[in-house]
Amino acid sequence: MQVFESLSAVPDEFGPSAVTIGKFDGVHAGHRRVIDELLALSADDGLTATVLTFDRNPLGLLSPESCPVALLSNDQKLERLEEAGVAATLMLAFDRAFSEQSPEDFVRRVLVDALHARMVLVGPDFRFGAHGAGTVATLIELGVEAGFEVRMIDEFRLGAARKASSTWVRELLSEGRVREAAEVLGRLPSIRSVVVHGHERGHLLGYPTANLSPQIEGYIPADGVYAAWLGVAGTQYRAAVSIGNNPTFDDVPDKQVEAHVLDQTLDLYDTTVEVSFLEYLRPMNKFDGMESLRVQMTLDEARVREIFAAL
Repeated sequence: MQVFESLSAVPDEFGPSAVTIGKFDGVHAGHRRVIDELLALSADDGLTATVLTFDRNPLGLLSPESCPVALLSNDQKLERLEEAGVAATLMLAFDRAFSEQSPEDFVRRVLVDALHARMVLVGPDFRFGAHGAGTVATLIELGVEAGFEVRMIDEFRLGAARKASSTWVRELLSEGRVREAAEVLGRLPSIRSVVVHGHERGHLLGYPTANLSPQIEGYIPADGVYAAWLGVAGTQYRAAVSIGNNPTFDDVPDKQVEAHVLDQTLDLYDTTVEVSFLEYLRPMNKFDGMESLRVQMTLDEARVREIFAAL
């Protein structure tokens, strides 16, 4: 996949393209349905399937107090878009200057001059330009003048449930409902970070853990214990993962993520790992000592083994 981070980075000979526009936070099942349609239309007309997205949620600039936590880092988002088959992504900086351009300038500078768009796919509530002045009707009108077709995409619903959305995924993850979040995402929810040194209490308990650096990419689910895959350099290991400050001890930071890998002895320090969550087991509890905690960890491991055995 070609990746461009500014209009000037797009080659003059790029395209012609079919473009869809959005935040693509999470690249969930609804987003992938849009991408599938983009790919089909692009193949039919010999166009370059292109995603136009932004380096941050526009609310981060326009209304910071109401801006939600992102489900993915920018690198993760680009990886998901590539996995979905997108040919090119233009990830623009959503800064003050960009937010203040008129709908006409946006169409001319981005869609026409840079991407040479012949087809643009958007949802029914799409808005663009300063203060959201541009609507789908505006885009259709400007497209007629500029020579590109606009197609509206219907919302994607999971059965009779609500439409697939990043908001829904965040709600589920914030409640630890990772299995349901996976249904909306179309894949397991995941985070990644570098393994760092911890207090090594897991070794003393007989359950050594990989402690993730607090600089975590992705949306961290609710505090608790989970069955999860731990991905290391393309290999997946079964793991029991805890999230939270471990109230049994006084020196554990909030949202500490620790993974105990089953049946493996791995040296993971300074290694980037990915945790993909399968199922929530229990909340974080305070135990009256190391032995009580050890007993519970034994029960947790047994439950994790049951979950993986059922796959």
